[in-house]
Amino acid sequence: VHEVTRKIIHASNEAVTEDNLYSDIIMVWGQYIDHDIAFTPQSTSRTTFLNGMECQMTCEKQNPCFPIKVTTNDTLLAGMDCLPFYRSSPACGTGDHGILFGNLSMLNPRQQINGLTSFLDASTVYGSTPATENKLRNLTSEEGLLRVNVKYYDNHREYLPFTDQIPSPCAQDSNASEGERIECFMAGGENTRLARALKNITGHWSAETVYQEARKIVGALHQIITLRDYIPKIIGPDAFNLYIGLYTGYDPTMNPTVSNIFSTAAFRFGHATIQPIVRRLNAQYLDDPELPNLHLHEVFFSPWRLIKEGGLDPLLRGLLAHSAKLQVQDQLLNEELTEKLFVLSNNGSLDLASLNLQRGRDHGLPGYNDWREFCGLPKLETHTDLNTVITNHNVTEKIMELYHNPSNIDVWLGGLVEDFLPGARTGPLFACIIGKQMKALRDGDRFWWENDNVFTEAQKYELKKHSLSRVICDNTGISEVPADAFQLGKFPQDFKHCDNIPGMDLEAWQEFYQEEEICGTPKSVENGDFIYCSEFGKSTVTYSCQYGFQLQGEEQLTCTSKGWNFEAPICIDINECENEINPPCSPSAKCINTKGSYKCLHTDPYKLAEDGRTCIGNACEPTV
Repeated sequence: VHEVTRKIIHASNEAVTEDNLYSDIIMVWGQYIDHDIAFTPQSTSRTTFLNGMECQMTCEKQNPCFPIKVTTNDTLLAGMDCLPFYRSSPACGTGDHGILFGNLSMLNPRQQINGLTSFLDASTVYGSTPATENKLRNLTSEEGLLRVNVKYYDNHREYLPFTDQIPSPCAQDSNASEGERIECFMAGGENTRLARALKNITGHWSAETVYQEARKIVGALHQIITLRDYIPKIIGPDAFNLYIGLYTGYDPTMNPTVSNIFSTAAFRFGHATIQPIVRRLNAQYLDDPELPNLHLHEVFFSPWRLIKEGGLDPLLRGLLAHSAKLQVQDQLLNEELTEKLFVLSNNGSLDLASLNLQRGRDHGLPGYNDWREFCGLPKLETHTDLNTVITNHNVTEKIMELYHNPSNIDVWLGGLVEDFLPGARTGPLFACIIGKQMKALRDGDRFWWENDNVFTEAQKYELKKHSLSRVICDNTGISEVPADAFQLGKFPQDFKHCDNIPGMDLEAWQEFYQEEEICGTPKSVENGDFIYCSEFGKSTVTYSCQYGFQLQGEEQLTCTSKGWNFEAPICIDINECENEINPPCSPSAKCINTKGSYKCLHTDPYKLAEDGRTCIGNACEPTV
């Protein structure tokens, strides 16, 4: 695969064609959404299972090592016979692991794990597991807020907490790029803004209710921006209508799982749109001599630049005012990605293109023609056939020289070099795969923002007003933005002041009780809360409990001609100390249940987090 990178994919940093339609932030949004819906964990072992050799030191293909062969005439990697590569962790019971369940057959191939929720649900901000979510929340806040960094601020705006392992300001994703951290912070800031505003207009809501409703709104904004503003630009209007179409409601037969072909190949098209330069601009959208441009490798795993070098705003202006890199057939991945990837955090550099190709082979993805047939596209049999979908014949000659037959082409490469569809930034194969996946994510999600009873009609109307540009206005110090953040424009003529960027009115979340109803005001519950909804002549109240309590009784009550159809539930204390699967305290500590919480009594030295309860350090880390 490294030979494919060298001869077909690699381009110099200077060989960049600018996209004349879209700004650099469209690339960032794609990466951000990818990290919301898919993460394939690698094997945790760094040595071969058979004889314990380190994968960094051997070129033998023994699990989990799957090294990438390097050609002898590669001067950049002189003295190296291979690049290290670790296989993705197999799903339990698949492939060779099927023997554990008596299912070792060709019909049970090795499959991989998605470490995240497949849904578009802002898991980048809130986590994908209850344990992660609890670490990200400020459980003592009366406003339902997330935890924030108490040491560093961005021009008086709050950062999310840094991770302990790598000082990354994106609390959930330590692998985030600079651009993704911006999106992550804006989403976290939007949660804070919404939570405080919701608490202000619905004073009786508990912190738990405020948090959950703010989270639901942020998730809805992710869905709206992605399906309305982002995906049509990527796959084009024709493919959008063909593969996604209008929303007709939740489909319980639709499988929303993120497919292997989507995460391992199709959505990695975005790697060919990454600029080699990170630009930082001042308030007038001009180059700032104090904040010079940086090569991409200079910001890998360097979040300190956010704190020490101007914060988020200069980076965000650079993304808004400069174009994305156009995915050109003979200018695919620049040298920042093929020669200098992760150079600040590893002993040597890596090659993203080779990693992508090898990952597809690791996952056993069928070849290019197999996926074209899957999408109902013509199978390409000859060099002449290949020329019909790739107009740069120099590229097709190089491909055929290495692969000999179109059916042998790795699907990531084949999809990457196809001619764009009209109004798109992908060819027909990737447009098909991305479109099918987005339809599955939308129609297979019972909590999709447009589905019945997720939001009221008034709330949906307000949500549709919102945009990424409005989120930028509300959560940064930037006052002038494009109406569509993804659309490339010139400053100042194509930018608008934030006063002229529409946004949602949260008064749609205000609760107004129907005085004339026989049911009257809903009954409040101790250590709990309710949300009242009256629409189309039907009134309902949905109860929830504060953190540390669980509901006993009916969650939702409906007003009938005889009053509420059920008695109000109660909230009872959860005894966290009885949780044997995920004990809240370390084995050496004694767990004591308290009302709505618990205490860990420990003799070893330890440190408490900002909430006064969560332990920090090895002495009192919860066992999992």
